[in-house]
Amino acid sequence: MQPNRIREKLNAGEPTLATHVHTTWPGMIEVIGLTGIYDYVEFVAEYAPFNMHDLENFCRAAELHNLSTMIKVDQAPRSFLAQRAIGAGFQSVLFADSRTVADAEECVRAVRADTPEARGIHGVAMRRAWYMSYGAGPDYPQALDDIVVALMIERESAVDQLDEFLEVKGVDMVQWGPADYAMNIGRAGEFQHPDVKAAEKKVFETCLAKGIPPRAEINSVDQAQRFLDMGVTHFCIGTDINIIHDWLRDQGDTLRNLLS
Repeated sequence: MQPNRIREKLNAGEPTLATHVHTTWPGMIEVIGLTGIYDYVEFVAEYAPFNMHDLENFCRAAELHNLSTMIKVDQAPRSFLAQRAIGAGFQSVLFADSRTVADAEECVRAVRADTPEARGIHGVAMRRAWYMSYGAGPDYPQALDDIVVALMIERESAVDQLDEFLEVKGVDMVQWGPADYAMNIGRAGEFQHPDVKAAEKKVFETCLAKGIPPRAEINSVDQAQRFLDMGVTHFCIGTDINIIHDWLRDQGDTLRNLLS
């Protein structure tokens, strides 16, 4: 495995900055890396088409530019997707749709090494991250234990059990999910509803109090300040398809009006 920049920064108590992509095109990953600004790039696999070759090429491109990688995986089959992504070279997994503490424990166990100490279920596999080391050695379980486990908190049951979620050993980071939470409580699309905002406040404040870093997802820098004021230091800014859509809409509309 390459050095895990996300883990290193978390261990050092340093802030992290990332961006989302739906594309697996390695060229786009290189473009992000060439900025020299981002600590890691998140592939939002829950929403995007991909195959196993895509995951490997994604990580190859990131590694060329000292970018770490995160993958967001579906509720099912999350253990399979997480382990194959890690084998391809991903250094962090963001798990969607945890509803119970048992779900959170399952997510951690899928990532962690199958050792008496870690008590995970991730065994030895000769995948890209460990070519020619089948059977591995002491570095292999340590690399698995260094994978950053992040959980989406986006269901009412998860918010209600938040203290218990955060006590699960191996949970490294939390991401608030207002869209799913709003729908889950019968307020689809109402991201600013008082009940949604109250849950958001609870998630961020509880995570910060318990020392589990919460990450804020924002679309522009002007949205960052309220999170900075809370003490949040981990951000994921922008999404490739939104950036392209907004630019095409705004610039095209302006030019279309000039042509009218």
